[in-house]
Amino acid sequence: MRQALLILFLLFGFSGQAQKAEVEQTIQTFFEGFHAKDTLKIKSTCSDKLVLQSISETAKGNKFSTETPKEFLISMATIPADMQFEERILSYNIQVDGTMAHAWTPYEFYINGKFSHKGVNAFTLFKTAEGWKIVHLIDTRRK
Repeated sequence: MRQALLILFLLFGFSGQAQKAEVEQTIQTFFEGFHAKDTLKIKSTCSDKLVLQSISETAKGNKFSTETPKEFLISMATIPADMQFEERILSYNIQVDGTMAHAWTPYEFYINGKFSHKGVNAFTLFKTAEGWKIVHLIDTRRK
């Protein structure tokens, strides 16, 4: 009986770790597309009902904004070719419950190699037949 319980415990543990790895890979693929300005790759990781929001913290006050997926993809496609940017993810804190996952990812953002701002991303994902899809992304931005 103890062996059966131990085996079940180990199987659920490995399954949970595998799901977390899948969620992390989805987010990494999103950022691969983001850094390459590849809107098709970005879109492949997102739900058609994606919600994008940001909270900017500045000396002039805080600002909350919402962007449509179409606006986001157009902005990505129109970034000048000579502008390089990198969002460095510092860590992943991923929680999974069945077909829903949440990932908290602190980051630093660089433009042409120069530090721009930092904050945290909060991703909510839904598991579909095709894999994990990002359904909500909200981030904070601080200088």
